[in-house]
Amino acid sequence: MAKENKTDRETPFSSLYPNIAWWRQSSRGWIELGRDEYRSSMIRVLDIGGLLWEGDDEYDSSGEAMAEADNFIRQWRIENGYATQ
Repeated sequence: MAKENKTDRETPFSSLYPNIAWWRQSSRGWIELGRDEYRSSMIRVLDIGGLLWEGDDEYDSSGEAMAEADNFIRQWRIENGYATQ
């Protein structure tokens, strides 16, 4: 069996959610999944300054939640000069 390297493990996620992958790799911030005692949203995008975006309270799937977060980060990247449309 061939040895799996870090890039191989990340490829599927990076293909599905390229902006979330960029967010993590660029150390811009983090993503929280699940509810806590302060928020009922299922997914949130944060940076050192705090909450940038939060999703809905419920989703049909975790993929749907991740896709919304990925879309927010894509828009954030465009607005902040890290990507083009």
